[in-house]
Amino acid sequence: MSEPPLPVRESGTPSAPEPDPRSVPESDTHCPYCALQCGTRLRGARAAEVTVRPADFPVNRGRLCQKGWTAPQVLSAADRLTRPLVRRPDGRLAEASWDVALDRVAEGLRGIRDRHGPDGVAVFGGGGLTNEKAYLLGKFARLALGTSQIDYNGRFCMSSAAAAGNAAFGLDRGLPFPVTDLGEAQTVLLAGANVAETMPPLMQHLDQAELIVMDPRRTATARRAALHLQPAPGTDLALALGLLHIAAVDGLLDRDYIRTRTRGFDDALRRAMAWWPERVEALTGVPASDQRRAVRMLAGARNAYVLTGRGVEQHSTGTDTVAGFVNLALALGLPGRTGSGYGCLTGQGNGQGGREHGQKADQLPGYRSITDPAARAHVAGVWGVTPDRLPGPGRSAYELLDALGGEHGPRGLLVFGSNPVVSAPRSAHLTDRLAALDLLVVADFVPSETARMADVVLPVTQWAEEEGTLTNLEGRVLRRRALLSPPPQVRSDLEVLRDLAVRLGEPAGRWSADPREVFDELRAASRGGRADYSGISYRRLDARESLHWPCPDAPGRHPGTPRLFLDRFAHPDGRARFTAVDHQGPAEDIGPAYPLYATTGRVLAHYQSGAQTRRVAELTGAVPEPFVEVHPDTAVRSGVVDGSLARISSARGSMTARVRVDPTMRLDTVFAPFHFPGDGRANLFTHPALDPRSGMPEFKVCAVRLEPLPGATP
Repeated sequence: MSEPPLPVRESGTPSAPEPDPRSVPESDTHCPYCALQCGTRLRGARAAEVTVRPADFPVNRGRLCQKGWTAPQVLSAADRLTRPLVRRPDGRLAEASWDVALDRVAEGLRGIRDRHGPDGVAVFGGGGLTNEKAYLLGKFARLALGTSQIDYNGRFCMSSAAAAGNAAFGLDRGLPFPVTDLGEAQTVLLAGANVAETMPPLMQHLDQAELIVMDPRRTATARRAALHLQPAPGTDLALALGLLHIAAVDGLLDRDYIRTRTRGFDDALRRAMAWWPERVEALTGVPASDQRRAVRMLAGARNAYVLTGRGVEQHSTGTDTVAGFVNLALALGLPGRTGSGYGCLTGQGNGQGGREHGQKADQLPGYRSITDPAARAHVAGVWGVTPDRLPGPGRSAYELLDALGGEHGPRGLLVFGSNPVVSAPRSAHLTDRLAALDLLVVADFVPSETARMADVVLPVTQWAEEEGTLTNLEGRVLRRRALLSPPPQVRSDLEVLRDLAVRLGEPAGRWSADPREVFDELRAASRGGRADYSGISYRRLDARESLHWPCPDAPGRHPGTPRLFLDRFAHPDGRARFTAVDHQGPAEDIGPAYPLYATTGRVLAHYQSGAQTRRVAELTGAVPEPFVEVHPDTAVRSGVVDGSLARISSARGSMTARVRVDPTMRLDTVFAPFHFPGDGRANLFTHPALDPRSGMPEFKVCAVRLEPLPGATP
């Protein structure tokens, strides 16, 4: 399918006024990329002149990665969206006024609802939206549209860890302790996390620890490890079960902790006892001696941590796999102890806060269940409606996208802060589903691949042009502060949602576009929930208080909760839960037609779908095109050579990429990054099989073949 034409420019954009040379604005804020949310100080009067310096903030301590240093360049991207765009009858996108664009959206939404009912319209959000945007987006979907069909790209990020964390601890917070606690660790197991490339400033907190890195690739993180466990893709849970088996057989369990602080150990251990080290080695390829060494390192450390990342989560069995590593941590007595613990390394900038306040299909603000009558009554009361106005749970992210344009699926879609044409699995199929819609609306600040397909494109503010809050991977609530005013015709997402809500018949008094007012409403909606923000305010955050949720609105100003579970876990009885899990294998295995495992991931220079980083010259210079890593022997067998173009194909589709021969790769595995568009989309071949509990697609393993591209030369 060819891309729609680029926007037609019908008038010039007013130039910004000359800055006053006597006063150059400065602002303390946070990096727009990953969930570390590194502290930064911005300076500049114009987008093209903004400079950044790292702040002495706890998570980054005066450091930034390559993406953080170059983040201001996105502010002056040459193709920045500065006016609304509406698709003409001839198929071209052309500039329009805000009234024309919003009227077109409102009219289209009303027509779809009249023909297909409220669930004929859907909303897809993003893990990079501020807390205020995520909250108002969920409110907009459920009140202004009346639809249950809302989810977000965070479902593709750490939903499996969230499901496993809730089951084990009664609460889901990426790290239930501050990042700075890792500085005292003696041993850290990083399971499926390439921190050196995805969160480089975090590595300084791990400098003193012996690292055990579990990854099918010898990544930059694995190269710094004391022990690298290199399992076959899709066998992570078998390895976790084997490690628990060894801990039990070798007498390394913390029996007192298990007896006094947990439940369900016997059932979990019964499953693990079937996975003796040699059986695990035969399946995973990880030597039994390395398995035993890993357990001894963890059990023998005074302070030890088990940290999981996308590598173990992005599977159709991701929730069980994370539970396997949680079981190991519980068996060794790590969670809920000062100086030790289990945590999940949240990926997206507001991946934590983004799922807490209502843009997930099954949740209401405060991490409340949408099926809980008490939760529905509380949130409805804050919104000034009766509980029966709130729809029930809708489809999870991939199920929602897969249903678009179908007989019983949504006919209209609003996208805020996401680029699913690149980021969703089976992306060629998704492109067809988007094309089948009656109405596609995208709010963004650059013409992403998804925006290029839209009927209406709404230009919205960037990170350095807006106020708000985000919640980083530690559950620390942070203030985003504006440095610049946005271009004259650019509006905030909050303004867009307010204006659309009013056009759809909602009372204007119910919808604020002021971030402070929206946050105050969020506080009220979260009060008493698992993610309670009611004691957090802009005033406290602006006073440089560092507040971790839960932070209830209690007398005497609650100090927040940097460390969870020290006294009790969040289940009613205060005990953590083991989960009885077993290895099932990936949804698709290799065979004669597709003899290689493919796994996908990130690289240092790029982020997510690349919509931002592919617009930065330094970053595109570092990694300008898609590539595939392959072992030299596998390259020979596949008929490809280093530097040539190759095709990686699965039963669903294929991508084109430049071959990189790497002798540290497994013979049965190839790797491709997922940041690139067009024929370079890794998600053209990934498997859409879903975890039944979390809705996570199987991004990390599928069967492929590698072959030379006809006519291609190095």
